[in-house]
Amino acid sequence: MRNINFLSITVIFLIFSCKPSENKVSTVDPVAYWGDNPWSEIRKKRINQLLPKALKEANVNAWLVICRENNNDPIADHIGGENAGGTAVFIFYNDSDGFHSKVFSPSGEATALDELDIHDTVISVERGMSSVSMAVDFIKEKKFEKIAINSSLSNATADGLTYTQRVNLEDLLGNKKNNLISSTDLVYEWLSIKLPEEVEILKKAAQLTADWQIEAYKQVIPGKSTDADIALFLKQKMATYGVKDGWAPDQNPNVNSGPDRGHSHATDKVIMPGDVIQIDFGIKLYDRWVSDIQRFAYVLKDVETKAPEKIQFYWESSKAGNRIALATMKPGVKGIDVDSAQRKLMSNAKSEYVPWSTGHPVGYVAHDVGPNLGGSQASHVRPASEKQLKEGMTFAFDGFHSWKRADGTFKTISVEEMAVVTKYGAQYLITPQEELILISSNLKK
Repeated sequence: MRNINFLSITVIFLIFSCKPSENKVSTVDPVAYWGDNPWSEIRKKRINQLLPKALKEANVNAWLVICRENNNDPIADHIGGENAGGTAVFIFYNDSDGFHSKVFSPSGEATALDELDIHDTVISVERGMSSVSMAVDFIKEKKFEKIAINSSLSNATADGLTYTQRVNLEDLLGNKKNNLISSTDLVYEWLSIKLPEEVEILKKAAQLTADWQIEAYKQVIPGKSTDADIALFLKQKMATYGVKDGWAPDQNPNVNSGPDRGHSHATDKVIMPGDVIQIDFGIKLYDRWVSDIQRFAYVLKDVETKAPEKIQFYWESSKAGNRIALATMKPGVKGIDVDSAQRKLMSNAKSEYVPWSTGHPVGYVAHDVGPNLGGSQASHVRPASEKQLKEGMTFAFDGFHSWKRADGTFKTISVEEMAVVTKYGAQYLITPQEELILISSNLKK
């Protein structure tokens, strides 16, 4: 995929003479375009390379996950339990011989699960026997002192164990139930780190997301196009390329040429000269990896050849905030420190207050597991903001500048890019937007 170079240029787009819904998009064969889904191999590598370390970091001996049909655990497809019919129990543990994975699976699914070659051992549980009971017997035999289970107040991905499943598990464990602890820290340590192969996929997702937003801005006809028209164009691109929404479909993409609306849907507001347009957009590749990128444009008035001085200042201020956030993102730095660095620039530029965090982890979902890049101006700091950044973590993060409009409403430019943390610091996944996109209003009708 081509890279868009925004450096040292001001882009003034020639505008198409038809609405996005009328444009013909070239046909793409998604299967041929994307090729085989790499998830099965990546999943296996994540289990064998990252999970043993996560167990140690979380200070647990074993991790027990219960999977079943129709009401499955959120973590199921990360461990190979997405096809569970009857109740299956997955146990991951470290001992003196190293890392191991063992599954107690109903006989009807055991063969297929074993053939996936993900786990060391798959034990077939015959009808009439309890996989949970067999797993508990194994736990007692191994004398694990700390057993992580998916019950969490703070992480939905680590909260898949139902009340009835927990009661049954505790009844079978007896006095050993006191050895159960939340998997919150374990799931955090495991899912927050992405393999290099995953980072490469996220780069592809980010590049497509940015490329399509640039294409979308070419569709704008000031005085005629609506925010919803531009959102529809992006929906059509997604359908053509066979990708899914990065978050709730009704709010993706969010195209907004008016005052701030937060996380919201695109409306029928007509795009006019003098508008600053925000596109907040994310796609999901291979039904797994998610992007989150924003691109901004200004609609020139008839007499203008460049953005007004104030608008240009707001853009440069926002961009500077994004750049200082990137420079702060290093292994060992806390999420709150990244937010603080960006907020200091906002204060110096006399930006209005912005309630949103500077950034968030992104990967399997738009707001993924990992450190929150926020909290420096909050009345209380979320625990995730006190977490340290580590090599392999991926983030979407903003530089903000907000101002009060003539009608008393507020408008915010939030320069949002994606980056990965390396041992030397953070690196953008793609070339960031350097110049505010300019859209001409002086068109031949």
